[in-house]
This record gives sequence, C-alpha cells and structure tokens, in this order.
Amino acid sequence: MTTERVAGVDEVGRGPLAGPVVAAAVILDPDQPIEGLADSKKLTERRREALFETIQARALAWAIAEASVQEIDSLNILQASLLAMRRAVEQLSPAPTQALVDGNRSPGLDCPTTLVIGGDAVEPAISAASILAKVTRDRQLVTLDKTYPGYGLARHKGYPTAAHLDALRRLGVTPVHRRSFGPVRDLLGKGQQPLFG
Repeated sequence: MTTERVAGVDEVGRGPLAGPVVAAAVILDPDQPIEGLADSKKLTERRREALFETIQARALAWAIAEASVQEIDSLNILQASLLAMRRAVEQLSPAPTQALVDGNRSPGLDCPTTLVIGGDAVEPAISAASILAKVTRDRQLVTLDKTYPGYGLARHKGYPTAAHLDALRRLGVTPVHRRSFGPVRDLLGKGQQPLFG
C-alpha cells in the first residue's frame, strides 16, 4: 500500500510590476511536524526566515520554481503562475500522490488535485509552500534592488506603491519590469525608452 504524499502548492508575486512569479511545493513529513505554519503574509519576516530553514530541513520533499518576467509578458500572469506551480511540483522527489493547490485554478498536474481557496491559511502544506515561495521571491527582489538601485525593490518587493510608480516615471523601465502590466505598458506607450534595452 502506498503512503499518501500530499503536496501543498502555492505561488507569490502575481501583483507586482517587477520580478518573477515564484511557486513552491512541499510534502510535509508527518513524523516531523512543524509548529507555527501560517499564511506567509501574516508572519513577520524574521519568522518566515526561521520557518524557511525548518521546512527545508524537515519536509519529506520541497521544491521552488519560477516563471520569468519574459514568460509573464508572453503568457499572461495567470498562465505564468500556473506554469511556476507545475514546475515546482514536477521537481518533487518523491513525487506526490495528491496535491492541494491554493486558489481556484488548477495548474494541470499529473496527480489528483484539490483546489483550496485561502489554503495558505488552513492547510499546513500550502502554508509551508507559501513561506518558501515568499522568502525566495523577497530575497530575489533584495538582490535586484542592488542591480537596479533607486526603485525601492527591496522595500516594496516590486508591488505598485506610489514610490515605485514615481521611480518608474523618473528612472524608466528596467528589464525586470513586466511590460504587459498596465503602469509599465502605459509608460512605454508614452514613448519612454526602456533602460538597458
């Protein structure tokens, strides 16, 4: 008899104007429970960082994947999010026998899938996936902030804050900005030359 291996799957970064969309998949180990799993958005950065290490140490399997800015622009953000989730699940070893996916759209996985709206708040495996995805993406935006200073990417993580929109108008569009997203598209439509090609 096969043991059930249930993967929690979640993504972060659908709303920002910059950076990739990042997804994670986690199969928790029932013999090594993890205290304090919750929706990553409700946890402090410090708590997320601590849980990130614990999840990677104790989970039966975990994987992190992404869809690039170019993929977001060519596919659209929903399809890119589903692609990132598929990539994360495909990397799991051992493979899951079932998946719990946060949200209301199935990424089209090779195993039975249950969609759980608000799953990152109620399903520990989805919470774990949301933590891995969020910490990974936040770290990437901190790194991108060093490459493209002046936009505040480390602070707002690419979301369309007033400061970010102001920086875009002043400094221009970088290669890490999503050209298919309204505010970026509008600036380019007004004839603003993208920075760095």
